[in-house]
Amino acid sequence: MKYHSSLLEDWIKNFYYSLDIYHPHQLDFLDIAARLGMVVTFKNISSRYFEQDIIIDERLTSQEQWQEFAHELCHILRHEGNQIYMPKPFLELQENQANYFAYHFCIPTFMLLKLDMPNHRNQEIYYLANIFNVTNEFATQRFDRYQNQIYTSQFIAENSKMYTY
Repeated sequence: MKYHSSLLEDWIKNFYYSLDIYHPHQLDFLDIAARLGMVVTFKNISSRYFEQDIIIDERLTSQEQWQEFAHELCHILRHEGNQIYMPKPFLELQENQANYFAYHFCIPTFMLLKLDMPNHRNQEIYYLANIFNVTNEFATQRFDRYQNQIYTSQFIAENSKMYTY
């Protein structure tokens, strides 16, 4: 199988490599934050980045906290500006980007490609959810995105043969 990674997938791979993170068991958001010199605080409020702290909602499960951390980290690493003062369309764009980033950050493609996956969809999703410590719903969304990327890569490869001289 030939897989064409996106720029975001390549960026995340390089980011993890810069932190010496190569395997799913190394994906611990408190450790990642510490390696980046960031503070994570748990409070009884919705997750956010505020005054140099990543605040994570303490009421969430560990899986949801990991997913929220990835979302907030995207804002820190890849966005600028205060969302309070942003036009609504730009705010929505940043939120959509942070959500998309979280899928790839919590279940990095370079790690996903190395896995020996089960052969049944429900087993694959359960496996991903457990290996990467995410919710089943999150794993389902990420798995669907991954499958779509594989199908797209296959489609491009097959169709490019028709157009080569």
